[in-house]
Amino acid sequence: MRAVPSDSAGRAASGPAASGPAASGPVPSGPLPSGTGAPGAAAPGPVAFTAACPDCRARFELDAGALRLAIGGSRRTTFYSFTCPECGAAVRKPAGERIVELLTGGGVSTLRSV
Repeated sequence: MRAVPSDSAGRAASGPAASGPAASGPVPSGPLPSGTGAPGAAAPGPVAFTAACPDCRARFELDAGALRLAIGGSRRTTFYSFTCPECGAAVRKPAGERIVELLTGGGVSTLRSV
């Protein structure tokens, strides 16, 4: 899953973030979450995340509201999940530090377990 920059209308923008190599996890589209851009950069707009379904292999964009992040006490219990809009499969993938950072910075709802 990776994010692709988008304009205020939600259309994919061109540029390095839109055409770079696929990341191993979700990457926000649009300007990066606050604190990650260059000094003096414009405030971030809506964030969309590019994802893929392991069941039907469809690729699509999801907004932050379509993703859920669970942060547990170990790598096994830290993951993000979503429902594939193409086939309806429940998808769960591991979330390392960088993915957690990107998802929380992009406004994804987070559940922390003790």
